[in-house]
Amino acid sequence: MLVVRAARAADLDAVHALALAAGPGMTTLKADRAALAERLAIAEASFAGALPSTARDYVFVLEDLAHGRVAGIAAIKAAVGMDEPFYSFRLGALVHSAPSVGVYARHEVLYLTHDLTGCAELCSLFLHPDYRHGRNGRLLSKSRFLFIAQFPQLFTQPVFAEMRGFQDAAGRSPFWESLGRQFFAMDFDRADDLCQPGRKSYIAELMPRYPIYTGFLSEAARAAIGTTHVATAPARRLLEQEGLAAGTYIDIFDGGPVLQAQVRDLRATRESVLATVDPAARDASPGAPALVCNGSMTDFRVALCAVDVGGGKAGLPEAARRALAVETGCTIRVLENA
Repeated sequence: MLVVRAARAADLDAVHALALAAGPGMTTLKADRAALAERLAIAEASFAGALPSTARDYVFVLEDLAHGRVAGIAAIKAAVGMDEPFYSFRLGALVHSAPSVGVYARHEVLYLTHDLTGCAELCSLFLHPDYRHGRNGRLLSKSRFLFIAQFPQLFTQPVFAEMRGFQDAAGRSPFWESLGRQFFAMDFDRADDLCQPGRKSYIAELMPRYPIYTGFLSEAARAAIGTTHVATAPARRLLEQEGLAAGTYIDIFDGGPVLQAQVRDLRATRESVLATVDPAARDASPGAPALVCNGSMTDFRVALCAVDVGGGKAGLPEAARRALAVETGCTIRVLENA
């Protein structure tokens, strides 16, 4: 059985292996062992409630209990931009009008902003290729929403997720080639590697300080604005199913869309229910699996399993009880139609 659980410092070797398998391009999951060790220590302190709420970084791992293998990772940064600026482009418009000559023009422009400061970021999602089948990806991605639904007091601002932007058949980002390269004078991968915690000051030093007219970009770059990388499209669909939607923000490097939602609008917040594990029901009738989480923050766990819910009680299979570390009488949260 697979279970998503709170990550621990002891997961370092497994998480480092996942970061190596993910390769370049994931800004929030770099294969830097020292940085990962520090992040896992912060994650443990976050789940223990030992850090200020805005400093927390909730990291989750997907564990194959039968084989004792960590097969995936996902995270929620409680609040971005608090220790160092978090940059994004906001799509806007400027109107140029000259009635004397009968000219009216509306121009799309990009503004470099810190607008997402204080928002929670869904990030670092990676599932090992060996496990990319069935509902494993759904379990890993959507488990984060059950955590938010279980502890909504920790998330007072909107949540968002940056989607990887479009790349052509040769692996080039048209948006970067037309815009970023002009100011950074380096390859996309180099700029992406530099974009790590504590090292982002170069962005403010090199990026333009005035609105950028998209009309000056190449046709391919304009088409890439807000377009998702083909490999990221499935992850985007999962997030959209949970209530996130693209808005006016895009990634400053590849132009990928930023999906956002208010916590109250997330499906898990609206539709999940609490139930008590029923002592009289040690099994559940066959049916569509549901996402089920326990109520612990320090040992938070989510599994995808059959469950019967009614009258405030839940029939939960014995294997699911063990995976979730719950006993008769414990309160669980259930999100059906997972």
